[in-house]
Amino acid sequence: MTVYNTDINAADLAGNIPVEIATEIWESVPSVAGVAGSAVFAKARRISDMSSKTKTRAVTDLLPIAYFRAAGAIAQTTEQKWKDVTMTAEELDVIVPVELTAFDDSNQPVWDMVKPRIIEAVGAAIDAALLYGTGIPASWTTALGGVAGGIAGRCAGASGNTVSLAAFDDIYAAVNDDGGLLAKIEADGYMNTGAIAHTAVKGKIRGARDANGQPLFPGGEIDGVPVTYPLNGAIAATPYMIAGQWSELLFSVRQDISWMIANQGVIQDGNGAIQYNLFQQRMIALMVTFRAGVALPNAVNAIEPTAANRCPFATLTA
Repeated sequence: MTVYNTDINAADLAGNIPVEIATEIWESVPSVAGVAGSAVFAKARRISDMSSKTKTRAVTDLLPIAYFRAAGAIAQTTEQKWKDVTMTAEELDVIVPVELTAFDDSNQPVWDMVKPRIIEAVGAAIDAALLYGTGIPASWTTALGGVAGGIAGRCAGASGNTVSLAAFDDIYAAVNDDGGLLAKIEADGYMNTGAIAHTAVKGKIRGARDANGQPLFPGGEIDGVPVTYPLNGAIAATPYMIAGQWSELLFSVRQDISWMIANQGVIQDGNGAIQYNLFQQRMIALMVTFRAGVALPNAVNAIEPTAANRCPFATLTA
């Protein structure tokens, strides 16, 4: 039998062809933004670090008023008031336990792969807490004005700084028209310095065009300032966007991100039951800790003197 089309192929050599194990990990590496990977902290104003658990500072709560004096009349008086604003350092931490044998046998730099993801998770927790009130400590809720729901909840409160896209012809009008997103911020005596939005909004911004097909948001910016689309998973689909004067949101670091590796001790659950005994189970654990305080002083300004009606942020909803 004459044969011309046979060969030794990969299937014939199965088990004899070595497979290279990559030394790098094939996945996206988080781009850590701002302090502790937080998109909100990247925009907010960082003040001097905290030297204790709480930090208090006075802010203006009443502005002086000047009067014209009519001929023969007497001059009037005025005053200025201050109020104390307190920020409290809250702790955010997490433990990553690993079996020592698995750690030693791994051909990957485990901690180098874990650390960026932990920082991303820390940032996501901070962003979700401050923007929407998700898991927010009680002291941070108080610092944001005592309204549940984070900054988004603060906007939806008495200040009424919530704009519905459905009430306008398109997203350009919802952002820029009278009564729109930017106007809400400006009516309270602030100026927009940036926005944070869900990635789904990026297409709406990019697709907004005039009758001639020209982009209505050149460069994807709103009123000349950028929109941030965090990829840490913390940004909710609604509200679409939160914009405002981010320098009004203050934060102070009590303890920057620190790492501790332990090979002894136990890890317990909320009921006290031991889940891991590091020494007996030959495990190691990486613990990360970060402590920071926040404040939204909402200091008085000449445009909107009523504190309850004043907020440096506004939200765009569906």
